[in-house]
Amino acid sequence: MSEKVGVMICGHGSRSQSAVDEFATLAEKLPPLLPADWMTEYGYLEFANPVIRVGLDNLREAGCSKIIAVPGMLFAAMHAKNDIPTVLNSYAAEHGIDVSYGRELGVDAKMISAAAGRVQEAVDAANAEHGELPLEETALVVIGRGASDPDANANVSKIARMLWEGMGFGWCEVGYSGVTFPLVEPCLDHVAKLGYKRVIVFPYFLFSGILIDRIYGFTDKCADKYPDLSFIKAGYLGDHPKVLETFVERITEQLGEIPPPTCGTCKYRTQILGFESEVGAVQESHHHHVEGQGASAPGSNVEDCALCADFCTGECRLDMDHHHHDHGHHHHHHDHDHAHHHHHHDHAHPEYPHAKHPLGPESARKK
Repeated sequence: MSEKVGVMICGHGSRSQSAVDEFATLAEKLPPLLPADWMTEYGYLEFANPVIRVGLDNLREAGCSKIIAVPGMLFAAMHAKNDIPTVLNSYAAEHGIDVSYGRELGVDAKMISAAAGRVQEAVDAANAEHGELPLEETALVVIGRGASDPDANANVSKIARMLWEGMGFGWCEVGYSGVTFPLVEPCLDHVAKLGYKRVIVFPYFLFSGILIDRIYGFTDKCADKYPDLSFIKAGYLGDHPKVLETFVERITEQLGEIPPPTCGTCKYRTQILGFESEVGAVQESHHHHVEGQGASAPGSNVEDCALCADFCTGECRLDMDHHHHDHGHHHHHHDHDHAHHHHHHDHAHPEYPHAKHPLGPESARKK
């Protein structure tokens, strides 16, 4: 009798209901692509229900003796490297169950193919509406999430270069929706100086949500600012068939004889330029204080916000972050003394080295 296999898709969670719905849709498209006798569950790290633990409970109670978990994330930064493994490790130890953990989607030919598909749709729509323009005369802007982890940020640049060189755009720039630099608006301000008449703005994101609204919002703002340029919004990845294929591979590859290694250029494992103090950080999750909060979490919608008129600019985060010793939401790095105090949040975090960069979050402040 072979063991019953359960699959656990670990999402980040969002304050946006549409993002949570899209994650669920994607998770529900996976079972038909996996062996028929496997059981699949999904859960979120923060802001949304079900939380990861609930999915693990469901698998265990259904008799699964082996759980294959994967991060439902594009790149590995704090969440995939620290938070999710902590939840999984403590669960495995508590219940004496075998939980393996796979790679993030990562820089993968299939993911680049999905991204190219979304970019090409935008190019086709622009050609149909505004007339044909050679790609050599078009600039591509790829916007990533942005993290306090240079490894994750650098992966966005690699995806962007593969799209640029693979498709033949005239120029390409990379920006980020938060945490690091350059943010969307300063990135587009720079692109506007390059002399390209058409700019394709592509969010390298899995799902909709506040950050997609922010990216498109700043794109609209720049379109007003630079009326001679045509800014075209490309769609995000969503449940593109190639994204689903990559998820399936991340699940099934864990059963191979030698599971693929993870995180070769991870700031927690090796000395990375500018982040030398973070090697060997204790693996700890930082999200139990917002587990399952959903769309009622602070900052979850523009209607309640006094600072933003049309879309979430992220300005409020800056002042919120200053109350938390000047660190952004994702810069969680814990002192070793606190490894076992899971509900204690007065930690010392090394500051992100470029927190004050003029093209980063500070640029979102009203001028």
